[in-house]
Amino acid sequence: MAKSDRLFRLLHLIRGLTPPVTAARLAAAMEVSDRTIYRDIDALRAAGARIEGESGLGYTMTEDIALPPQTFTQIEIEALTLGLSDVSQRADAALADAASAALTKILATLPERQQRQAAHAVNLVHRFNRAETPTIDMNLLRESMWAEEALDIKYKDIKDSVTDRRLYPLAISYHDRAVMLLAWCCVRRDFRMFHVTRIQSYARAGESFRPRRVALLRDYLAALYARGQARDCDTSIPRQPLD
Repeated sequence: MAKSDRLFRLLHLIRGLTPPVTAARLAAAMEVSDRTIYRDIDALRAAGARIEGESGLGYTMTEDIALPPQTFTQIEIEALTLGLSDVSQRADAALADAASAALTKILATLPERQQRQAAHAVNLVHRFNRAETPTIDMNLLRESMWAEEALDIKYKDIKDSVTDRRLYPLAISYHDRAVMLLAWCCVRRDFRMFHVTRIQSYARAGESFRPRRVALLRDYLAALYARGQARDCDTSIPRQPLD
């Protein structure tokens, strides 16, 4: 690992772990020696980070050079913690980890008083009924959308019919009990929703549909809103026949 990457990771760990965090704990998390941790902390201090503590006692970050100072109202802090906590419970593992990392970075920029407010937020999330866990790589779906690249999928619909589709993936929609992929279906020549748990196989097709994603998604959402709330099924715009 490059030294710059290692220092960035060390900063993230010191932000996120309950202070004071010992060099031994940091070394175990980063899979390096205690001596490397001591050198890297010296390097961070030389670059301007205010890290209090010493070997044997543990370290506490008092000022983070990597993040500009932020300030939020108390209700904004509640909104941030509530929203990111909801993501951590509803989303796939990669997105949940990203939500946790984002919250850690945000809290690291707050004054100590506001960090305490976030740690003792009054709004909590607990979902007893969670959506089915996707069995596919959700990162692939997101990367295809970011790249605006078509996907080839094998899909089993609600009637258990299996079809091959080429899609232009537009968005992932998190419903109460399902995670849906919103897409333009090149086979049906229409907008469709697909249960991600019913996608049996998938591959990036190598076909770009850039720069059409934003316009296609805007048209799809406008049609959905015009016809009412979308149902949790692989359908075209609501009230149209199922696939």
